[in-house]
Amino acid sequence: MIIESYRENAEIYHGDSLCKQKSIELLQELSLPKGLLPLDDLVEVGYNRPAGFVWLRQKKARQHVFRKIGRNVSYATDVTAFVENRRMKKMTGVKSKELLLWITLSDMYIDDPASGKITFKTPTGLSRTFPVSAFELEEEKK
Repeated sequence: MIIESYRENAEIYHGDSLCKQKSIELLQELSLPKGLLPLDDLVEVGYNRPAGFVWLRQKKARQHVFRKIGRNVSYATDVTAFVENRRMKKMTGVKSKELLLWITLSDMYIDDPASGKITFKTPTGLSRTFPVSAFELEEEKK
Protein backbone atom coordinates (compact mmCIF):
# COMPACT_ATOMS: atom_id res chain seq x y z
CA MET A 1 0.00 0.00 0.00
CA ILE A 2 1.29 3.43 -0.96
CA ILE A 3 0.55 4.96 2.47
CA GLU A 4 2.95 2.59 4.22
CA SER A 5 5.87 3.76 2.08
CA TYR A 6 5.36 7.38 3.24
CA ARG A 7 4.86 6.80 6.99
CA GLU A 8 8.49 7.49 7.83
CA ASN A 9 9.08 11.26 8.32
CA ALA A 10 5.30 11.89 8.36
CA GLU A 11 3.18 13.78 10.87
CA ILE A 12 0.45 11.27 11.81
CA TYR A 13 -2.70 12.06 13.78
CA HIS A 14 -5.38 9.74 15.18
CA GLY A 15 -8.95 10.25 16.38
CA ASP A 16 -11.88 11.82 14.55
CA SER A 17 -11.89 15.32 16.07
CA LEU A 18 -8.10 15.82 15.87
CA CYS A 19 -8.02 14.41 12.31
CA LYS A 20 -10.84 16.73 11.18
CA GLN A 21 -9.01 19.71 12.69
CA LYS A 22 -5.72 18.71 11.01
CA SER A 23 -7.38 18.10 7.62
CA ILE A 24 -8.93 21.59 7.73
CA GLU A 25 -5.59 23.12 8.78
CA LEU A 26 -3.90 21.31 5.87
CA LEU A 27 -6.44 22.65 3.36
CA GLN A 28 -5.91 26.18 4.77
CA GLU A 29 -2.14 25.77 4.52
CA LEU A 30 -2.50 24.71 0.87
CA SER A 31 -4.85 27.66 0.12
CA LEU A 32 -7.67 25.24 -0.78
CA PRO A 33 -11.31 25.53 0.38
CA LYS A 34 -11.81 24.10 3.89
CA GLY A 35 -14.90 22.08 2.90
CA LEU A 36 -13.17 20.14 0.12
CA LEU A 37 -12.72 16.96 2.19
CA PRO A 38 -15.94 16.52 4.21
CA LEU A 39 -14.95 13.18 5.72
CA ASP A 40 -16.52 11.47 8.74
CA ASP A 41 -15.24 9.04 11.35
CA LEU A 42 -11.61 9.77 10.49
CA VAL A 43 -9.19 7.35 12.11
CA GLU A 44 -5.91 8.69 10.73
CA VAL A 45 -4.49 11.69 8.89
CA GLY A 46 -0.88 11.73 7.75
CA TYR A 47 1.29 14.33 6.04
CA ASN A 48 4.79 13.57 4.80
CA ARG A 49 5.97 17.14 4.16
CA PRO A 50 9.30 16.26 2.47
CA ALA A 51 7.46 14.12 -0.12
CA GLY A 52 4.35 16.31 -0.23
CA PHE A 53 2.18 13.22 0.38
CA VAL A 54 -1.07 13.30 2.37
CA TRP A 55 -3.47 10.57 3.39
CA LEU A 56 -6.80 10.53 5.18
CA ARG A 57 -8.26 7.27 6.44
CA GLN A 58 -11.90 6.98 7.53
CA LYS A 59 -13.84 4.04 8.99
CA LYS A 60 -16.05 3.63 5.91
CA ALA A 61 -16.53 5.13 2.46
CA ARG A 62 -18.73 8.23 2.35
CA GLN A 63 -20.77 10.18 -0.18
CA HIS A 64 -21.29 13.92 0.08
CA VAL A 65 -23.45 16.29 -1.95
CA PHE A 66 -22.00 19.73 -2.60
CA ARG A 67 -25.36 21.49 -2.69
CA LYS A 68 -24.25 24.75 -4.29
CA ILE A 69 -23.23 22.89 -7.47
CA GLY A 70 -25.46 19.80 -7.14
CA ARG A 71 -22.52 17.36 -7.27
CA ASN A 72 -22.38 14.01 -5.51
CA VAL A 73 -18.83 13.03 -4.53
CA SER A 74 -17.69 9.68 -3.15
CA TYR A 75 -14.73 9.33 -0.77
CA ALA A 76 -13.16 5.88 -0.25
CA THR A 77 -11.90 4.72 3.14
CA ASP A 78 -8.42 5.87 2.07
CA VAL A 79 -7.97 9.20 0.28
CA THR A 80 -4.42 10.08 -0.81
CA ALA A 81 -2.75 12.87 -2.77
CA PHE A 82 0.51 14.64 -3.46
CA VAL A 83 0.04 18.26 -2.45
CA GLU A 84 1.52 21.68 -3.09
CA ASN A 85 0.15 25.20 -2.79
CA ARG A 86 -3.37 25.41 -4.32
CA ARG A 87 -3.06 21.89 -5.78
CA MET A 88 -3.66 18.17 -5.13
CA LYS A 89 -2.20 15.72 -7.66
CA LYS A 90 -2.30 11.96 -8.22
CA MET A 91 -5.31 11.69 -5.92
CA THR A 92 -6.83 8.33 -5.08
CA GLY A 93 -10.14 7.53 -3.44
CA VAL A 94 -12.23 10.44 -4.81
CA LYS A 95 -14.97 10.09 -7.44
CA SER A 96 -17.63 12.45 -8.74
CA LYS A 97 -20.98 11.40 -10.19
CA GLU A 98 -21.63 12.61 -13.73
CA LEU A 99 -25.11 11.63 -14.92
CA LEU A 100 -25.16 7.91 -14.02
CA LEU A 101 -21.40 7.27 -13.96
CA TRP A 102 -18.85 7.61 -11.18
CA ILE A 103 -15.78 9.38 -12.55
CA THR A 104 -12.39 9.11 -10.81
CA LEU A 105 -10.79 12.45 -9.96
CA SER A 106 -6.99 12.65 -10.08
CA ASP A 107 -6.16 16.34 -9.71
CA MET A 108 -7.65 19.52 -8.31
CA TYR A 109 -6.13 22.95 -8.50
CA ILE A 110 -6.70 26.69 -8.31
CA ASP A 111 -4.59 28.33 -11.02
CA ASP A 112 -5.55 31.91 -10.27
CA PRO A 113 -6.90 32.63 -6.77
CA ALA A 114 -8.40 35.91 -8.01
CA SER A 115 -10.66 33.98 -10.42
CA GLY A 116 -12.48 32.21 -7.60
CA LYS A 117 -12.46 28.97 -9.62
CA ILE A 118 -11.23 25.46 -8.80
CA THR A 119 -10.63 22.81 -11.49
CA PHE A 120 -11.02 19.04 -11.10
CA LYS A 121 -9.34 16.70 -13.56
CA THR A 122 -9.78 13.01 -14.41
CA PRO A 123 -6.92 10.61 -15.27
CA THR A 124 -8.02 10.86 -18.94
CA GLY A 125 -7.50 14.64 -18.95
CA LEU A 126 -11.15 15.74 -18.89
CA SER A 127 -11.79 18.59 -16.48
CA ARG A 128 -14.54 20.64 -14.89
CA THR A 129 -14.27 24.03 -13.21
CA PHE A 130 -16.47 25.22 -10.35
CA PRO A 131 -16.63 28.24 -8.03
CA VAL A 132 -14.35 27.86 -5.00
CA SER A 133 -17.26 29.10 -2.85
CA ALA A 134 -19.11 25.79 -3.51
CA PHE A 135 -16.48 24.00 -1.40
CA GLU A 136 -16.33 26.26 1.63
CA LEU A 137 -16.90 24.63 4.99
CA GLU A 138 -20.60 24.33 5.82
CA GLU A 139 -21.27 25.57 9.31
CA GLU A 140 -22.67 23.10 11.83
CA LYS A 141 -26.46 23.04 11.72
CA LYS A 142 -28.11 23.98 14.98
